[in-house]
Amino acid sequence: MSPKRGDRAAPPAIAGEYELRFAESAAADGWEQLARQAPANLRRAYDALRADPRSKTSPERQHRLKGFLASASWKGQELERWQYEVTGGGWIWYVIDDERRTVWLTYAGTGHPRATE
Repeated sequence: MSPKRGDRAAPPAIAGEYELRFAESAAADGWEQLARQAPANLRRAYDALRADPRSKTSPERQHRLKGFLASASWKGQELERWQYEVTGGGWIWYVIDDERRTVWLTYAGTGHPRATE
């Protein structure tokens, strides 16, 4: 998704950080919902995912999914799938591409993803 006039500018990743990218337009739309609902929490999530998408410092907020949801195919690779709880009802799901140092945001929104229902 290329930025367009009027879009927010994302800072580039610096040494050691992961780049965050939307895997789907629905994830970008959900990100905007979270930005309106809980901007400070979303910023903390953004910083955490860029610094260490596998962090175990807050397992109640950030952890790898379990069972059949623990991995997902992305661009021909099987990648780990994690989630970050932005708010009590807001979530980000993502896969981690270590080769490209990219976190692909597959879901972001103010409700829990349907895959778990």
